[in-house]
Formats: sequence, C-alpha cells, structure tokens
Amino acid sequence: MSDVTQGQKESMRRKALGELGELFAIKTLVDNGFTQIRNLNDVKMNYPFADLYAEKDGGRYVISVKARNKFENNGINENLRYKLGSKCYENANAAEEEFDAEACWMAIPFDKSKVTIYFGTLKELDGNKAISISKCKSGEIGKRLVNNKEHYFDWDFFDNKR
Repeated sequence: MSDVTQGQKESMRRKALGELGELFAIKTLVDNGFTQIRNLNDVKMNYPFADLYAEKDGGRYVISVKARNKFENNGINENLRYKLGSKCYENANAAEEEFDAEACWMAIPFDKSKVTIYFGTLKELDGNKAISISKCKSGEIGKRLVNNKEHYFDWDFFDNKR
C-alpha cells in the first residue's frame, strides 16, 4: 500500500471539513424552523452553487455552505473571506431557476472548540464573489444563527496549521 501524499491528506481534510459544515448547516436550519431540507450533493455530487435546499415561511432557498477554519494556516490571522467561486452568480441563477428558490449562503468558521454560523442571501453580497466574515460579524450582511457554540470534535484532523 502506498503512502498518502501531503496533497492527498490536505484534500481529505478539506472534503471532511466541508461535509462537517454541511451537517452543522442542516442541524442549524432545522433548529431555525426550516423544512423540506435536502442535501443536493445526494442528487448530484458538487451541485453547481448549492449544497442544500430548504423552505421556510413560504420561501424556498438554495444554499451554498462554506465551512472553514476560523484561522489561516499561521494560526494567528483570522480567515475573513470565504470564496464562492468564479462562476457563483451564473451557477446561483441556474439553481434559482431549477428550484424556483432564492440563492443563499452559510458561512461556518470553526476553531478548535467552537463554531459560529452565518446565513445570508447572495443579493446581500452585491456582486462580490466571497463572503466577508468581517461584515457578518458587524451585522452588515447575513444573520448569525449560531454564536460560538462548543462542538466537541477532536480538531487535530481538521486543523489547517502546519
């Protein structure tokens, strides 16, 4: 059996962090009164723009979930921009049409023991292709659905510090 390369380990870490983020996102949606929640990756892996579909109060939403380490690789500077992809608006438009839904995002910064979850609409980003965590924290965009909640995971595998 061959050894796993550093690149493969990093790919597995990022994939696992993304999947963990989607699980936290689903739980948060349920806790906040959303219904008809579906993981679109179960329909098509890497669905364009959206990871989840959900409904609430008559609204329909396609949601891109972005889970990241709260801190950059140096462990000091906070990761303040969560990229949505170069074609996020085109892909979001297609998902909105397919599901007759509004494009939204969830930004999920994890640190070694806590998680915060922000939820907002793509329209709020006003053409930006990244979610500004600084603007989320200040209340300029989105709303905070979870605030510094303990997550109880052994964070060594997910940590991005080298």
